[in-house]
Amino acid sequence: MKSAALAPFFGTLGMCGSSSAQEKCAPACSGKGHPLAGKKLPPWKPGEFQVHFIYTGVAESMFWIMPDGTTMLLDCGDHKAWARGKLAIWVLPNGTKNAGEWIARYVTRVNPAKTDVDYMMLSHHHSDHGGGETWGAGTREWNGQQICVSGFMQAADTLKFGTAFDRGWPDFNDPIPDERCDPNCYVLMRKVYPYLMERDGLKMEKFNVGAVNQVAMRKNAAAYPSFSITNITGNGKIRCRNGEVRDLYAELHNAKRLNENGMSLGLLVQYGPFRFYTAGDFSDSPKLPDGSRRNIEAELAKELDPVDVAKVNHHAHHSMPTELVAALQARVWTAAVFTPERRFEDEGKDFVRDIAPEAFDAGHVVLNVAPGGKTYTIAYVTADNESMKVTGAYDFTSRNA
Repeated sequence: MKSAALAPFFGTLGMCGSSSAQEKCAPACSGKGHPLAGKKLPPWKPGEFQVHFIYTGVAESMFWIMPDGTTMLLDCGDHKAWARGKLAIWVLPNGTKNAGEWIARYVTRVNPAKTDVDYMMLSHHHSDHGGGETWGAGTREWNGQQICVSGFMQAADTLKFGTAFDRGWPDFNDPIPDERCDPNCYVLMRKVYPYLMERDGLKMEKFNVGAVNQVAMRKNAAAYPSFSITNITGNGKIRCRNGEVRDLYAELHNAKRLNENGMSLGLLVQYGPFRFYTAGDFSDSPKLPDGSRRNIEAELAKELDPVDVAKVNHHAHHSMPTELVAALQARVWTAAVFTPERRFEDEGKDFVRDIAPEAFDAGHVVLNVAPGGKTYTIAYVTADNESMKVTGAYDFTSRNA
């Protein structure tokens, strides 16, 4: 049985990010007393920007619905997290299906286009974000190869993706060959992409750090001119305030290995006054030739302004240094977790203890930004079953509204 006292440690979390933020949003913060509590999550409506942080208990996945109805599945992980013993958390709704299938079923419940998804994006090549070669729902033979039915590969049996963004496509050599970043994880997607290109007509694009609206609305972008998506990180590069791209690994390209987490793709969403940050597992402190270390999150922090909502890097594990937390100043932090011992890098910044004012059971978190971006809601949705029942919610006014 789940313990309410422990529940905030588990699942995908989203909550007011500081006491000052809570004071500012206090009139609208109602938690389990919110009008949505106890009801089924309302469907997306045109003009809204939604991000569904999908809980599985084993990995990370987000489903986006942009104001014009353009959709994206950002990460779809699956790995053997349940085998961690005391560090394992609840696999929900249950263990009868793998994460890729649960995620696909969730998407079809909230997607206005049901099984058609415009974009798929893998933040980086780790199994808890895209699936892997060692854990899945069996294998499938294709062109003389065995492909593990895991993560995106499994979800694609239900969902049809239009375009995929990947950090390494087509040669997987940026900034060095993928197998020198993490040889245990890059193999799967190198098979999955060609397979889906042949079977479903999937189109491929390399993620372009610094670009604005490469990930663009496709259905009616002209109706929402204040909505934009900027590519801010990828392959160890970051977009600077002036629009230039800085390569944080430039001095290390002769290295035998690089940290795959540092290759993570990051996005900054602007919708009117509302701002949202997400950057996969972006974190690393590589040693420079002079022996000093460079914290890449701290370097990124110099190029960022405050946001309303931020997904913490690397599941809040050995990540989120003081510089980045101070730069983002998020009112709401969300974290996709699969272990109860995740926290901000700095001592004393226990994510759960200091931020979450109430205990919620493990579950999905849904960000819903109202048309125009002036207000937004964070809703907790049960993951115990597929009822989409809201267990609590909070309303906010965007920082710059």
